[in-house]
Amino acid sequence: MSEHLSTRRSVLKAVGGISAAMALGGAGVLATASSASAADGPGDGFGLTIKDRNEADPRMWYYRFATDAVEWDPAVNVLLPDDYHTSGRTYPVLYLFHGGGTDQDFRTWDVLGIRDWTAGKPIIVVMPDGGHAGWYSNPVSSNTGPRNWETFHIDQLLKWIDANFRTYAEYDGRAVGGFSMGGFGALKYAAKYYGHFASVSAHSGPPSLRRDANLVPHWANVSSAALDLGGGMIYGEPFDEARISADNPMEHIESYRNKRVFMVAGTSPVPVDPFDLLNETEVLAGQREFRAGLDQAGIPHEWHEEPGGHFVRPELAIRDLDGIIARLRQA
Repeated sequence: MSEHLSTRRSVLKAVGGISAAMALGGAGVLATASSASAADGPGDGFGLTIKDRNEADPRMWYYRFATDAVEWDPAVNVLLPDDYHTSGRTYPVLYLFHGGGTDQDFRTWDVLGIRDWTAGKPIIVVMPDGGHAGWYSNPVSSNTGPRNWETFHIDQLLKWIDANFRTYAEYDGRAVGGFSMGGFGALKYAAKYYGHFASVSAHSGPPSLRRDANLVPHWANVSSAALDLGGGMIYGEPFDEARISADNPMEHIESYRNKRVFMVAGTSPVPVDPFDLLNETEVLAGQREFRAGLDQAGIPHEWHEEPGGHFVRPELAIRDLDGIIARLRQA
């Protein structure tokens, strides 16, 4: 049932550890950098200046921004419902985050099939850049200029989306989800910014930062230093313990109360791919620990353990989308 997509890991294999690399294969029909803009399209604001845009496709609109938060001109794809331009309705929004790796960015979910998965569904899907190994965080240090992804997503992009599209700018109008590193980011944001998101989904995302000798924070440091920060780090060396605690879903179990919580993890990374042992084994153990914490607190959640390793399972992504729509305020 699950579809294992081919992977390209290069740098991530070289540095080893828990990989946030997403499973991808081939190219796709992407909303990419071209300058066909609609005259009445969204404008600048909230610390963002549009540098490039493409609103030619009726559903997938693309923007690239200049922002002081990320000296990298991050981009975003905004996937609109089929009837957005004719219905006049207001819609709930899903913020959907990609995994880590040099081949992962705002286009990843388009490659995987998000257009088909959302066909006919009344929801806006916002898919922003999160860095090759940005970990949806403001790093302790950077030698390559600002890489404050948390600031970009929460303080800038979210407000810009609500100001420029017909969205429900409220708790019951927003969901957040992602794969791998993006699943961690979703869990982190849902707890840290409690009033922003009523649903959170982690597809092979690690929810526990303290287990196994802090393996996930170590990997966040190693991968970010190698891929994004020129030797800088997400959590610093020695660790900034306060930051780890602030970001650690396991230390904020109560913050998931009254939210829809959805998790997926693979149970058999080998022999699908030996490298997955360094990914999904840690994810699975962390999700089981996190689920036990939710159970102890009496917080409902939906979880799936499926054969295979560290990749997106389309059938569960579609199931998740339907659950998100059912939980959020209706269009």
